[in-house]
Amino acid sequence: MSSLKNYILVVNPISGDVDKTEITEAATNFAKSENINLIIFETTGKNDEEKIQKLQEDNDTERIIVVGGDGTIKMVADAMQNHNVILGIIPGGSANGLSVDLNLPDELEENLKIAFRNDYMEMDMISINGKKSLHLSDIGINAELVKNYENSNVRGKLGYALQAINTLTGLKDPFVAKIHTKNRTVETEARMVVIANSQKYGTGVTINPDGVMNDGKFEIVILKNLDLIVFGKILSGNMPIESGDVEIISTDEATITTNVPVSFQIDGEYCDEVSKLEVAILPKQMKVAIP
Repeated sequence: MSSLKNYILVVNPISGDVDKTEITEAATNFAKSENINLIIFETTGKNDEEKIQKLQEDNDTERIIVVGGDGTIKMVADAMQNHNVILGIIPGGSANGLSVDLNLPDELEENLKIAFRNDYMEMDMISINGKKSLHLSDIGINAELVKNYENSNVRGKLGYALQAINTLTGLKDPFVAKIHTKNRTVETEARMVVIANSQKYGTGVTINPDGVMNDGKFEIVILKNLDLIVFGKILSGNMPIESGDVEIISTDEATITTNVPVSFQIDGEYCDEVSKLEVAILPKQMKVAIP
């Protein structure tokens, strides 16, 4: 008689204003059918990392399934950085950029199969001023939009659209960004500078067509000119890459400085205004189950 395998299911009960009961029940039933002992852990925002580490060590779990958005995934990845664990992802947050990037399906049943059974890839992360980014962070107009969205009380796509209009009508002057890598220095006026480990925002918009999440590099996408039309195209998923308004630099480390403090967001969470970013790739940080 083989002993049961232990997996942990980490559920963020409040992410994305979505009720997680159905997902938790489906995951529990799936685990039973696979002969897996599923340990359920609900995040509280207090010492979650330490508690997850202890659970993993006590139960010798080889997989952790995360039900939540990018913030929850990042927290679990941090907790597990010195442990040999595969992360399975069930999208359930307000920012699900990573699941969009991994091409995870919409159907829960399909996601469960991938999260519980599938092979994994070793994904890079990016360190920005000491904080970790899973897929897309930026300074400028989109970070401004994230800040406005976080401060507004209308959620979902409508809230996002309203804040997009709001952000564009209150548009500040472009800033000057100086991007210094090992091979070159670029100085340019910009509306937005994206630090990308992957290709798409959570809305499905491809901002960085060349992004690969396990190649030991990240891309800096400079959007020099962002009028209403171009920004509208980006928000609706049609990135105008061919224009001279966009420049992409691929590297493994960079310093970005701006002439004025600019809004900054990491993976859909507003951070602060910054005028300097130290950026470096963190290769093979996280084992994540993929389709």
